Amino acid sequence: MATTTTSRALPLAATVLTGTVALYMALVAFGNITDFGTNQQFVRHVLAMDTTFKDDDLMWRAITTRWIQDAVYVVVIVWETVAALVLVYGTWLWARRDHVRGRRISTYGLLMVMLLFGAGFIGVGGEWFAMWQSGDWNGLDAATRVFLLTGIVLLVDHFAGGEAT
Repeated sequence: MATTTTSRALPLAATVLTGTVALYMALVAFGNITDFGTNQQFVRHVLAMDTTFKDDDLMWRAITTRWIQDAVYVVVIVWETVAALVLVYGTWLWARRDHVRGRRISTYGLLMVMLLFGAGFIGVGGEWFAMWQSGDWNGLDAATRVFLLTGIVLLVDHFAGGEAT
């Protein structure tokens, strides 16, 4: 009896949790598209390193060219949008009980989110551009929360039904 309940509960959990990350990413992308200027300023300040300790050994990393800063921001928005769409599709597959494909597609979307928030915001933004030094433009806590949530969803998706292909 427990196996049957578990075999139903885990795919349901995978569906709901994948859908949660899909919704979050869709809202983030929508917000960045409709309120372009707010996070554009965040990206500009992080890349310019203008609110860090201004250590001469690090400041050579700063990117102050506006069109490059804006291009980076647009790439982030495109990445967020594609990740959201992949996760919506993965959620739909989970809901249809196509667990094998749902897990595979969801994995792609979840890894996209983890790359953006882990490698992009925590690694590149946090360390390369010293975002951790900024009192005003430090997104490390938020990025860590999203990275950890997404990692938990990835684990649940891989515990839920279906053989890997």
